[in-house]
Amino acid sequence: MKPVLIAILLSAAAPALADTPMTAEEFERLVTGRTLAYGAGGEVYGAESYHADRRVTWTFLDGQCEHGRWYPEGNAICFVYEFEPDPHCWLFFDEPGGLRAEFLDEGGLTTLYQVEDMDEGLICPGPDVGV
Repeated sequence: MKPVLIAILLSAAAPALADTPMTAEEFERLVTGRTLAYGAGGEVYGAESYHADRRVTWTFLDGQCEHGRWYPEGNAICFVYEFEPDPHCWLFFDEPGGLRAEFLDEGGLTTLYQVEDMDEGLICPGPDVGV
């Protein structure tokens, strides 16, 4: 009877363990040097390159990029960018299919999922390129 009870208790605890946000150290080890694309609702939302020293480059994949940095704030990972100084804080979860990010906003829950590990990096020509 004890093995069955232990198995039930462990299976009940598994979802709680899976929903433990990553620490800043875990996040940094996993993302530094990578460019990850994120999606929501079956659509690609944007991509972010994670550089050394907690620097980042974000794009909505429209050719314009925003440079910023990230820092830990409690359980959250917060991002500030050159043109948006207000922090955007997320909880990150390391799941079998990739990262899951939950935006901490009073207006409701936004969840993004890692959809691709982009080997080629970001293309950031900027808004005023061309003739």
